[in-house]
Amino acid sequence: MKIQKILVAGLFIIVLGTLTACQKSKSNDALKQIKEKGILTVALSPDDPPFEYQIIKDGKNTIIGSDIDLANEIGKSLGVKVKFQSMDFNNVLTALASGKADMAISDISYTAKRAQTYDLSTIYYHTKNVMLIQKSNMNKYKEISDLKGQKIAVQKGTVQEELAQKKLPQLTAIALSQMAPEVTEVKNGQVAGAIMEKTTAESFVVANPDLVIADMTLPELTDTSGMVIAMPKGSGDLTQEVNKIINQLLKENKIEKSIQKHFQLGQTK
Repeated sequence: MKIQKILVAGLFIIVLGTLTACQKSKSNDALKQIKEKGILTVALSPDDPPFEYQIIKDGKNTIIGSDIDLANEIGKSLGVKVKFQSMDFNNVLTALASGKADMAISDISYTAKRAQTYDLSTIYYHTKNVMLIQKSNMNKYKEISDLKGQKIAVQKGTVQEELAQKKLPQLTAIALSQMAPEVTEVKNGQVAGAIMEKTTAESFVVANPDLVIADMTLPELTDTSGMVIAMPKGSGDLTQEVNKIINQLLKENKIEKSIQKHFQLGQTK
């Protein structure tokens, strides 16, 4: 019996060691495969200035933004080219699960739920949510209670949609695939407001003088924080390398400078 127990224990150690080695090998594959291909495929939704948006350059539709700069910095550090896959935001994270992209960089907020499904980088930008409204309504809508029973726009698949569902049941949330229609519906009075990230809202306000950020404080989800890069679960070495790059860029203040640069460029596109 004692010998059997020793054999079983030995077998368990061997199996555990094999599983650990396999997991480690799998975690190393993501970075290795990207370097072997020479291409880093990034999923994004280019409708979110100053982070990712589109301009006409040399007669062609071109995606630019601070998240684009960040992706290019990562590609440069890894020694590979960057290929961008454009899609609606609610498809950005699923592109990782389906293998269509190596990472997603698209104004993605950290949430505990996302962290269970994906590898998330260190936070590279902190922000908050605000309500975008018509300027003519700035004295009318000063508290959340002033919007009771009204329709508000949010983007599908975002923390703003989750916020509206969980924290603002007194409002009717209209989920749209892209941000531009959100802004249009606010301008046309089809919705009373739109919940979005503060820097993006500020960008839309500068471009649309008839809009303003409401002077109200929105509730926050307890398990969310700043912006992160998402990668398939178990990306291991890739996640570690991305974190090193982000930390160095933060140390040099390059991300903040890029955001400010594109905030200005976004007004002249």
